[in-house]
Amino acid sequence: MAVARATPKAQRMEGPISVFCLGPSTVCNKDWFFQDKMKSMAFRSFFPAKIPKPPASASRSLLSGGNVAKLPVNCCVAMFRSPLADGNRPPKLVWMWTESKQVMTAAVERGWNTFIFRSEPRLNDLALEWSSTALIKPLFIDGKGLFDGESNIIASFYDVSSPQELELLQPSKEADNVVINFQNEWQVIPAENIVAAFQGCNGTVLAVSTTSTEAQVFLEALEQGLDGVVLKVEDMEEVLKLKEYLDRRNEVRSTLALMKATITRVEVVGMGDRVCVDLCSLMRPGEGLLVGSFARGLFLVHSECLETNYIASRPFRVNAGPVHAYVAIPGGKTCYLSELQAGKEVIVVDQNGFQRTAIVGRVKIESRPLILVEAKECSGNETYSIFLQNAETVGLVCPQEVNRATIPVTSLKVGDEVMLRVQGGARHTGIEIQEFIVEK
Repeated sequence: MAVARATPKAQRMEGPISVFCLGPSTVCNKDWFFQDKMKSMAFRSFFPAKIPKPPASASRSLLSGGNVAKLPVNCCVAMFRSPLADGNRPPKLVWMWTESKQVMTAAVERGWNTFIFRSEPRLNDLALEWSSTALIKPLFIDGKGLFDGESNIIASFYDVSSPQELELLQPSKEADNVVINFQNEWQVIPAENIVAAFQGCNGTVLAVSTTSTEAQVFLEALEQGLDGVVLKVEDMEEVLKLKEYLDRRNEVRSTLALMKATITRVEVVGMGDRVCVDLCSLMRPGEGLLVGSFARGLFLVHSECLETNYIASRPFRVNAGPVHAYVAIPGGKTCYLSELQAGKEVIVVDQNGFQRTAIVGRVKIESRPLILVEAKECSGNETYSIFLQNAETVGLVCPQEVNRATIPVTSLKVGDEVMLRVQGGARHTGIEIQEFIVEK
């Protein structure tokens, strides 16, 4: 294994950096950065099922160049794989770095059971203790490397204390897999530089984070994000927060089931307080928010991304409906439109059911004339309703076979077909529950 050769300088960053390089057995193909479609990537498991003995340091030789320094910690690392939201991308790799039994327990309960220990008596005993109470797969850090029970090299370790040394991590065709510990305030720009430098290369790039928030920064750098993170914490809450974040992102890998609904009633009803939701993301034709008067049936309300002769398009906006309406948010939950505010997340959905998470940048509530729309699903008799502003720029998303993305509410008529999301109607604080409920 060789260190990648230097290429033109990356943007300057300050402070020491620690680097972890994964061995050849963990190489994965990063060509997915440029592929529209791909099969799910799975990392080959190199972990022994039995509890291995800690390796002897005298028999180890890692890099002939001597560019590796000792790991400056005496902690352990837990490793797991967690799927990324976008189904066109491989799973993100997550390690946990801890000596806390609570953190270990939280990881094992979630199926994250590979732990790395420094090869020294105290941590060897800790590995044996944990192995006696939980099904874990230990690996051992010894000097300049990370080894399994059969003395196979799993990782090498570097210290990088300057931007110049960081440049050595620029990839070659035989680039190593790398985990980087950014030990100063500069994290976002260096992470972006690493993502840009390693795109299209064989290898895996991870960064050490001390909070779930930092982990999110690394996983989203330049949209693609690094291949994974090492969560270095002693607080179990950070484990739970990162798992919740990854679960939310994972939702996008699956599509929401939408169905056709036939309009049965369109009626102008008068004034009401309607909500415009402005997102921090742009929407495309066919995309919008799921909104409805009843949580059991949410209409796909189109964004204002289409050009008109009278007003410029606003592809970040959905004129969603009045304050009482439900809107779909991540986690299979709903909330009232009146509860949305800057920083909250909503689900953007297209007419095929593909979903993604977007951040609310602003909410505007103003008094406007409203239209009541009712519809029935084509395969049933249940009636669903929504109120929308009476304006040409407000519309509902059409089925894909229709030669337009949306029908303006001002043109909507009985018999038209729109897209609807049918789900459980009983809710407690936005969470679906099983109970008897009548809404009308």
